Amino acid sequence: MAKKTATRKKSVLKKAAKTPKKVSSGRKSVVAKPVRKAARAKSAAPRRPKGPAWQWSAVETAAAIRSGAISAVEAVEAHLERMRTVNPRLNAVVVDLSEEALAAAHAADKLRAKGGELGLLHGVPITIKENVDYEGRPNFNGVPANKGLVAPSDAPVVRNLRKAGAIVIGLTNTPEFSFRGFTDNPLHGLTLNPWDPDITCGGSSGGAGSAVAAGIGTIAHGNDIGGSLRWPAHCNGVATIKPTQGRIPAFNGSATAERPMLAHLMSAQGPLARHVADVRLALEAMSQRDPRDPWWVPAPLVGPKPKGPIKVALAKIPEDMDVDPSVSAALRQAADHLERSGYRVSEVEVPDIDGVWQTWCDIITNETVVMQEAGMLKVTSEDFHKAWGGMKAKANVLDLKAWMQATAARNGHIRAWQLFFEDYPVVLAPTTVKPTPGPRDDTVSPERVREIFWGEIRFISAINVLGLPGAVVPVALHDGKPIGVQLIAGRYREDLALDAAAAIEKRVGVLSHRLWQSMA
Repeated sequence: MAKKTATRKKSVLKKAAKTPKKVSSGRKSVVAKPVRKAARAKSAAPRRPKGPAWQWSAVETAAAIRSGAISAVEAVEAHLERMRTVNPRLNAVVVDLSEEALAAAHAADKLRAKGGELGLLHGVPITIKENVDYEGRPNFNGVPANKGLVAPSDAPVVRNLRKAGAIVIGLTNTPEFSFRGFTDNPLHGLTLNPWDPDITCGGSSGGAGSAVAAGIGTIAHGNDIGGSLRWPAHCNGVATIKPTQGRIPAFNGSATAERPMLAHLMSAQGPLARHVADVRLALEAMSQRDPRDPWWVPAPLVGPKPKGPIKVALAKIPEDMDVDPSVSAALRQAADHLERSGYRVSEVEVPDIDGVWQTWCDIITNETVVMQEAGMLKVTSEDFHKAWGGMKAKANVLDLKAWMQATAARNGHIRAWQLFFEDYPVVLAPTTVKPTPGPRDDTVSPERVREIFWGEIRFISAINVLGLPGAVVPVALHDGKPIGVQLIAGRYREDLALDAAAAIEKRVGVLSHRLWQSMA
């Protein structure tokens, strides 16, 4: 693990408070401690970012509220109005928290007026995925039968975001038990992709991805056990980071049983946002300690800078994966952006991506069959049964010895990748090798499910079993639909993945700006 830096300089947020238009993508860590209200400038009025407030980044919004250029109430009202305008046709936000969000915004403005301590995200509107505990509300997780699972307290990630001053304006949709890569359920229905209703918004954080792309909230919370942050980021043209396991604490007090060990080790909470700088800011806010997660790790957010130029491995794609020309072009474009930014990119075969994916599939499937399957099948829809059957069909059935061998193999895979990162600190890989599928493609047949998870998004799901950080950043539009790429780094080196993502974003721009023009 990288050594902690001796000192940390000014945060992205403090810099943004001085120059609201500038979005930092540098290596300096954002200071996690709350910051006292900045002194008002004597010579000039606070500067307000351009455009409607719902279009601002989280960094810009936090800086504008801190400086007094806008109130938290104004910021929240702008996002609530945007939600009322676009959400009826998207169905991304399924629980409207307008009333309590406005109350929280008024409280945030009073705190600032009194000179109180302001968190990193003071007054910033966000959304939370409806599969983590939100105090006093049922944790439905897309299942009507879960109405009795009322959260006794906020999940750690929700608590951390609120402690940082963020204001939750709504809860976003997720498939049943968050177990599909497509966001639909009998409780809330289908969530649409704001770019095109004929393609999926992804899953399971599909509501989060659709909402933040469309301008509902500056940051969307999500989680990822097989691609559920990175796949929606790709589908909706936004950025994300699936952090290293243990980076962000997780726990649901409403759960009726403890989560199985490997499911916990392969899952991660994380942010989706339109800007890489917002992902970085949200990551810090989310990452604070919570004693309820025994696997949380107090790792520094920034490690030592590798000797330059940083070598990037453009992952060779296995021959049995049929790559669409648009994906090949997007990968080449991303590699070119990195080269122009000072990286050195070489096409290289990464360590046993096929074996890594199969280990992920075997472990998660067998653990689910033993611990959860019977209970899930009793309360879920036929669509869920079809999708789950297709995922399960690719897994090997493991007895106790084979299970132990699979978990041992996981250790070997992680070691091989860690050694690989000694030479190539960043891996550039596809999210999917095919155009984004339809909104319910995983209900077509078991064969179609296997084709999607094995033949198309293999490079996404495989990374979960390794517990590695993986960022996704949009690169291009093809036929009006976004294409993203994945940037993978070593354990607790989210900073390297996000640095590379920021370098690409700097040359590509923020795709949501184009989306809003088409939506208008």
